[in-house]
Amino acid sequence: MKWRSLSESGSYDDTRPLRQIFAERKELIAKYVPADVQAIHDRAIAVLKAQGFAARALGVGAKSLPFALHDHDGKMVTSSDLLAKGRLVLLFIRGRWCPFCVGQMEAMNYVAAQIVASGASLAAISPQTEKQAYFMHDQHKLAFPLLVDTHNEVARQFGLAYRASQEQQDLYRLAYRASQEQQDLYRRTFVNLPLVNGDDSWTLPIPATYIIDGDGTVLFASANEDYTERPEPLEILSKLEGIG
Repeated sequence: MKWRSLSESGSYDDTRPLRQIFAERKELIAKYVPADVQAIHDRAIAVLKAQGFAARALGVGAKSLPFALHDHDGKMVTSSDLLAKGRLVLLFIRGRWCPFCVGQMEAMNYVAAQIVASGASLAAISPQTEKQAYFMHDQHKLAFPLLVDTHNEVARQFGLAYRASQEQQDLYRLAYRASQEQQDLYRRTFVNLPLVNGDDSWTLPIPATYIIDGDGTVLFASANEDYTERPEPLEILSKLEGIG
């Protein structure tokens, strides 16, 4: 299953609510990804939910720790730089290989100018390498920085980092022991995390969206173990406008 890039599909102009875009992608996954593979990912989400993973993540009223990360162009960006401009909308995503992360980034691109006009900044964080971040930023014409969280260090500060299940790791490794036909199938359904993240920890962040005040206080937090569920961009705008 291949998720088309902007260069392949033309100018991005999908203004539907994010939930509709995600519903369409879920239908494609149900159609093309084998049921046993889907079940592996479903079980991984269920385990994280049973552990109350999202509930333990940094929440409203907490103070975020300062960070300094390189962006997609190799420029050092600090949280103090971002917060000096006002409030910060901070998105934690998995990577360019995730169709739901791509959908969220493209949707947030539509409201990026409005976020800036409100006096806030917008940035996304992922554990993928700088090269992968550059490809994602360039391919999807993102109007905001994509920061490189090597080893998920900032994600850990926010309580978002987790290790992919053994089943998920085995699924990818199986691709290299399979026939060519099976390899084509498996490689469409999982990702080489050691390659795209630049380490062999198999660690990812659960997707999360934060609004952080100038002093580092979390004003809004939305973390979800289910990577197919994200806040609507217009909801984020509404939260920014509604926060005194």
